[in-house]
Amino acid sequence: MADGQEDVREELRINLFDPEVQQCPYEAYRILRDKAPAYRIPGTAIYVVTRYEDVRRVLTDTETFPSSSGNTPYRTNTNNLERAKKVAARFAEKGWVPAPTLAGRDDPNHRQMRAMFNEAFKPSRIKALDPLVEKLAYELIDGFLADGHCEWVSQFCVPLPLYIIGEQMGAPRADIWKIKRWTDAFFHRISMMLSEEEEMEMVDREIEGQHYFQAIFERLRREPDDSLISVLVNTVIEEWGRPLNDNELHAEMMADTFVGGSETTTNALAAGMKLLIENKDVWAKLKADPERYLKTFVEEVVRLESPVQSLMRFCAKDTEVGGMPIPAGALVNVRYAAANRDERFFECPDRIDLERQKAGAHLGFGSGTHHCLGAPLARRELYWGFKAVVDRFEDMEFAEGRNDFRYHPHFLLRSLKALHIVFEPKRR
Repeated sequence: MADGQEDVREELRINLFDPEVQQCPYEAYRILRDKAPAYRIPGTAIYVVTRYEDVRRVLTDTETFPSSSGNTPYRTNTNNLERAKKVAARFAEKGWVPAPTLAGRDDPNHRQMRAMFNEAFKPSRIKALDPLVEKLAYELIDGFLADGHCEWVSQFCVPLPLYIIGEQMGAPRADIWKIKRWTDAFFHRISMMLSEEEEMEMVDREIEGQHYFQAIFERLRREPDDSLISVLVNTVIEEWGRPLNDNELHAEMMADTFVGGSETTTNALAAGMKLLIENKDVWAKLKADPERYLKTFVEEVVRLESPVQSLMRFCAKDTEVGGMPIPAGALVNVRYAAANRDERFFECPDRIDLERQKAGAHLGFGSGTHHCLGAPLARRELYWGFKAVVDRFEDMEFAEGRNDFRYHPHFLLRSLKALHIVFEPKRR
């Protein structure tokens, strides 16, 4: 790094691993966009990229910024490498070592595997789910409507997408909260915020889930059905000459189905309610004309709060981003959340604009070959989730004295722990 850039890094000393910074990171992102658009976190080989055009470039230039480290001189921290070995050993001893997920693969391997997922999540399947999503959204709210209050995250945001993906994966609804405990373990394990002891505890919990799903894999190999999980278990990837093996299936069950297919939508539903209570002008406008504004509101929630705050890429060769050098072997943290509030691209980026042109231009679902394959389903779940709110609530407020508005410590995702609200049912 050039001396001038080193000076900038030393001057800023922004620590995105600080749980307090994570509670509201947007001012830190603004500083980084302005002063260090490719910022090396002190004491690490991680470079944080924060401007919209730079993030889009990293996402689309897969030769310079691959998703796997195979063809790069990536140099991991020794302590992290030792811990990674312990984690892999525990999985190997008691369960199955998760293979690289779809998001961690590069073409042609990624393209070959994604073709199967594209079939599983094809538009006709998503369209067929729409009545189920709509029905469930209203059922959940109607279940607590007469109470006049709820804990919005656990009573609505978690079950809506979790029940839907569970239905698609052939999991009995009675088992859903057990599965949630296992997916929470994965969520915390990838946070990059745990002690070694805590991480190993999460690994053990994940392994419990692996044994649950392994029995399902084996049954579906004997007796295929029309569920999404049966498609994943039995579809032969043509170029591989085989379907996914157990290690690949266990990785996908956590990362790209149950967590990818529910956790991020849960977090967007929670963020959207918080934003509506804080912005009553937006709520009034949305209520007045939901057909006109609801789809834009969904996009604005994803842009403003970015449930996936960031993901990682590797750097395969010496390059520059935003005029700042990034060496081969670095780990690049692609900050979608910072890009989505970049004033160089979005006008008035810190506010909800229901009239925003090209509202879907945000990077909340990624870009390029790794664009989120579950984005169409997530959009439908968010649409019906907030449509049910508009149709059932006259107004809502935060429950006095019940909220601390704390987010789970997490380097990659943004997840509100709880949201207690009071509401007035809509007058009919």
